[in-house]
Amino acid sequence: MTAPLVHGGGISEAAARFGGAPEDWLDLSTGINPCPVTLPEIDPRVWHRLPDKHLEQAARVAASRYYRTGDLPPLPVPGTQAAIQLLPRLAGSAGRAAILAPTYGEYARVLQAGGMVVDLVETVEDLDAAPFAVIVNPNNPTGRHFQPEQILAVAEAMAARGGILVVDEAFGDLYPAASVAPHVADHDNLVVFRSFGKFFGLAGLRLGFVIATAPVLESLRERLGPWAVSGPALALSAKLLAADTGAVAKRIWERKAGLDAVLAGAGLKVIGGTGLFALVEHERAQALHEDLCGARILTRKFDYNPHWLRLGPAADEHGDLRLAEALKGAGV
Repeated sequence: MTAPLVHGGGISEAAARFGGAPEDWLDLSTGINPCPVTLPEIDPRVWHRLPDKHLEQAARVAASRYYRTGDLPPLPVPGTQAAIQLLPRLAGSAGRAAILAPTYGEYARVLQAGGMVVDLVETVEDLDAAPFAVIVNPNNPTGRHFQPEQILAVAEAMAARGGILVVDEAFGDLYPAASVAPHVADHDNLVVFRSFGKFFGLAGLRLGFVIATAPVLESLRERLGPWAVSGPALALSAKLLAADTGAVAKRIWERKAGLDAVLAGAGLKVIGGTGLFALVEHERAQALHEDLCGARILTRKFDYNPHWLRLGPAADEHGDLRLAEALKGAGV
């Protein structure tokens, strides 16, 4: 078995090491909307019953409109991490995978644990010859973007050799023009993952969607088993995906502007990011992470690059000020 990875979050562990109660901490380590949406009212019976078919159908209809997938209804899954766990099965006999790196580490870990040889490649062109490939767009943690035509060209090149391309658009809600979800119907070898909790600020709901042609979705559904997604998650997503999300996006960008101002004021070098996080390069990044933990502020450090820190936006101006003061106290 491969060792588990360290991700963002983990406030309880940070509090146990550095002190304070979890609620005392400012968590900037995750790329999650810090201003969660107001929950719409749902039928109380949803909490009592097993997830009914009509709830799943409503969620899939709303998701198809939101992600612009046409006649392909996205499959609800209990968080895209659950779908990632099934990738070795989806890869079949491929035996080898290429991942555009650096990126979210669970892809390499899961595929290697499934017995596959994993090549971490640096350019999108390096994916073409792989029998199975993964690209995260926009990327986590660098924020690197590719236009749909670039990704679709890779999918077509791979299709000629029977290859499968997985595109993770977990941070794609703020970049709808970059999504390849509307093109999946024309590419049998293209699989798209979409996160629900990041944009809406509801990561605890554990909900995502997979967009693929029917044979792929049926294979995933069979392996996930019955009632994989809770009724409340389905009911909430159906309402939120059908609502106007303009105000959600506007607030995220406002909060990201607050984070950017703090980082610029501290003289930190931002080398990438999305609306939900900034990637900072600093020669003392690991020490800075520790110093901020001492101020009860959690950031995301990286074992594969000791000069990087990823920070998400705070929920309000008070959080911005708290970060600014902690950075000043750390000697930045």
